[in-house]
Amino acid sequence: MANLKEIRNRIASVSSTMQITSAMKMVSAAKLKKAQDAITAMRPYSQKLTELLQNLSATMDGDTGGAFAEQRAINKVLVVAITSNRGLCGAFNSNVIKQVKAVEAMYAGKQVDVITVGKKGNDVLDKTSNITENHSSVYDDLTFENVAAIAESLMDKFAAGEYDRIELVYNHFKNAATQQILTEQFLPLATAENADVDNSNVDYIFEPSKEEIVLSLIPLSLKTQLYKAIRDSFASEHGARMTAMHKATDNATDLRNQLKLTYNKARQAAITNEILEIVGGAEALNN
Repeated sequence: MANLKEIRNRIASVSSTMQITSAMKMVSAAKLKKAQDAITAMRPYSQKLTELLQNLSATMDGDTGGAFAEQRAINKVLVVAITSNRGLCGAFNSNVIKQVKAVEAMYAGKQVDVITVGKKGNDVLDKTSNITENHSSVYDDLTFENVAAIAESLMDKFAAGEYDRIELVYNHFKNAATQQILTEQFLPLATAENADVDNSNVDYIFEPSKEEIVLSLIPLSLKTQLYKAIRDSFASEHGARMTAMHKATDNATDLRNQLKLTYNKARQAAITNEILEIVGGAEALNN
């Protein structure tokens, strides 16, 4: 059995760790509230914008999406892996990395490049995948304007024919304890046939023309889609970290209690041994 000093040192170490994880849990909980409010407020706008674009496209003949709707033979694929800049959030980052690997395997034999958003994903994927860009700094100032610049770059690459398909891989925020990995097609635009669009009750008055509206909505819709994905991931990160730190704090509490029990048993055994030695010494003197 370890001596009392070693056990005391371990108890102090575990208690210190428990204080750190508890503090990190509270910080993540505070940040989660703000991030959750942001993504919850944004989702209805994003969904309505997508629905409007799909409804308009479904009522039009021919190719209405311009270069962004062009369906090509898939030879060159770009994967946008959205992770975090910090760790200690459970399987949040590793799940994205695994999904990126699955997407690469799905397009085996084709050119697959990766753009990372987040240092953690970049650090791992840089060793195994062909990373062309890293936009980890977007988290320093997560605004629509900064994300829109990344979206414009992706749109330019697709329009120029550098890639035939662009996929987003990120964590979708469901609640603080649950994040769902999504692989979402960014470009080309999903056709009206692939989207469940019900335009039976749609009645719009167009000003200017329907075509001009659609062409102006497409870039906005794509920028909003990417911004929503990064916001989703950002909220998921804080939820995952809060859950991970909560579990870590509980585990540290259990370990500290076990160590205290071990310490008390060792102390009791030491006291018993001392008493036995005293009694034995007294009996030896009497004899």
